[in-house]
Formats: sequence, structure tokens, C-alpha cells
Amino acid sequence: MRFRHPDGSTVHLAYCTNVHPAETLDGVLSQLRDHCEPVRRRLGRDRLGIGLWLAKDAAHALVTDPSALRALRTDLDRRGLEVVTLNGFPYEGFGAEEVKYRVYKPDWTDPERLDHTTALARLLAGLLPDDVTEGSISTLPLAWRTRRAESAHSALRTLGERLDALRELTGRSIRVGLEPEPGCLIETTGDAIAPLTAIAHDRIGICVDTCHLATSFEDPGTALDALIRAGVPIVKTQLSAALHAQHPHLPEVREALAAFDEPRFLHQTRTATAAGLRGTDDLGEALKGEVLPDGAPWRAHFHVPLHAAPAAPLTSTLDVLKTALAGLVGGPRPLTRHLEVETYTWQALPPEQRPRARAQLADGIAAELTLARDLLTDLGLKELP
Repeated sequence: MRFRHPDGSTVHLAYCTNVHPAETLDGVLSQLRDHCEPVRRRLGRDRLGIGLWLAKDAAHALVTDPSALRALRTDLDRRGLEVVTLNGFPYEGFGAEEVKYRVYKPDWTDPERLDHTTALARLLAGLLPDDVTEGSISTLPLAWRTRRAESAHSALRTLGERLDALRELTGRSIRVGLEPEPGCLIETTGDAIAPLTAIAHDRIGICVDTCHLATSFEDPGTALDALIRAGVPIVKTQLSAALHAQHPHLPEVREALAAFDEPRFLHQTRTATAAGLRGTDDLGEALKGEVLPDGAPWRAHFHVPLHAAPAAPLTSTLDVLKTALAGLVGGPRPLTRHLEVETYTWQALPPEQRPRARAQLADGIAAELTLARDLLTDLGLKELP
């Protein structure tokens, strides 16, 4: 979906396909047929943006076979789908029964992460619509916090050189954004400023995920102002909402939270105290006894559907998303032009809230995109055909 900003530039809205796990190229093609095109039809649009997730095997199949890449581009066009952004964070196995810490491997200290991201950049340059010259890729924020980052900085500098060469070769500018996430070496937008200014490359910046922003209790306005002052490019933004518990000391709130403690993904949980941010790596850990102070609200890294807040006594951080979006695209010029709805946890929701069929999932994704579209038009952007 495309929108015209009042300054005349085009802002792209997509939804991320990591909600439809697929490891192979055949799986990706099935996603387009079974999920992405039905969402487009529900929205009544001739064109729908998707934030494509290409796992290691799918990316390898495409980068080693130019005819396969051309066929994918043809299939996208035929189904009314377009790609201006890729999710390069998960490497493989995102649909496994247990992902947890595995999602951070390989990290930016491993040469495989550099090679994979380079391949994604080459592929995106070939997938961009004919009238678009800039693409974006989100990636993990260096590594999980227990790793050392020195070699990661060197790898990102090499990536910058490769992105420059790709621009010279194809005329397409591909930018990569580190995505701050609780528990990682770069947990907050503030943590991203020093390494990104040290790398100092205009094609390497930040991907702001509004669920992660909220989970770390960052104020959107303060965070965006600091990025602007530091000259850090906001490559893309993932529109997502975290799980919020206002009164985590209450038994009924603990019981409601426990329904979201599931075995597939990490749900880092945070609370803001007078001594600073406190947290656990997972929601189940927070719910055990007095591991985490419960005198102030808790937020958990659980991407809840944008249009459907959890039932009381829980809620979501949709207001943080709205405030961030106003700062990102509500001003005289957009701070980013690539927006991606990224609710990948539909099948991790409490059982009674999960979609039971493809049609229900498509309805939910379409509802999320409709909400995002309405937020954008309320900010003065005009939806384009």
C-alpha cells in the first residue's frame, strides 16, 4: 500500500510474511498464493506491499538462480504484490516449535550473517518495483547481550561497502536497519546511536520496532529526537504493539499473563523502577515468585494484533505505536518511508484467540492493515491506488 505524504514523497506500508513460516522457495510461492493475495483481496486493493521474509534456503535458491528470481518477481506482479522491504532478522527455523534464543544466530560476529544479508540486498535490488529505487532490510541488533561486538562492527562496515557497490551496479539503494530488541547488545534506540555513528554509513541505520520501543519503556518522542540529533538514518519502522499489564501484583493479572507464556518465542518482560529498567528474558521467568518487581506496570515482548487488544485486565501498547507513527510521518517530512506491520505471533496467542483457518488469519491481517491505513490518513497522508 502506498501513501502520498504532504511533502510529496511516497510512504510504503507492508505486512511482514514471517507470520507465514516457510524455509524454501516453494514455501514462499505458496505464501503468496495462500495468504498474501487473499489479504490484498480483502482490502479491495489492486496492490499490496509485503515485507518478505526469505529464510537461508529460500534466499540461496534465488541468489544462485537468476531465473528463479525473475519468476518470483513475475509471480508478485501477477498477484498484485510488491516488495520494497525484507525482514532479514530471522535466519532460519522461525516456524519451529521452539525458536527462543535461536533467532539471534548467526549474529553479526559470524561471517554467515554478513553473507546472508548481502544476498538479501542483491535479491531486493531485483525485486523492487520498476518505479522504486530504494529498498530496506531489517536485521538483528548485532547479537544477544552475552556476545562481544568488535567483529560485528567490522562486518557492518564491509556491508556498507557492498551496499555502495550494489548501488553503483544496479542503480538501487538498499539500506539496512539494526532493530533494537530487549536482551540484545542493542536493546534500545539509545543503545544504537554509538555503534551506528561509529560506523557512519548512510546505508546502515536503525529499524524502529514499536513493540520493542514500548517494552523497554522508551518515550517515542525522546527516542526519535535523539536519533535525529545523532544523524542516524531510520531505515524502516515495524508497527507492532506489546503486551501491557498495569497491575502485575494482582493474582488475576498474573493469571491473564500466564496465558501468553508459550514455548515458541522469547517474551522478554520489563518494568521501569526508580533504579532503572529491570527485566527477565522470558515471561514465564517474570511470573515466578518475586523475580521481577511488580509495584509498577510490566510490558512483555509479545506482538499482539494491532486491532484487537487483549481482554482486561491486560491491554496493548497501541498508544505508543500511535505516538511514534505521528513523530515518524506526521511532521513536515517523513523520517522514514517504509512501514511494516509485524505481528508474527498469531499462532502463539492463547488458544482461544488464535485463528483456526487461513481465512481467519487473512481477516486479522487485513484488519491490522486497515487500522494502520486509517492512522496514516488521519495524519494527513493520502492513500494511493
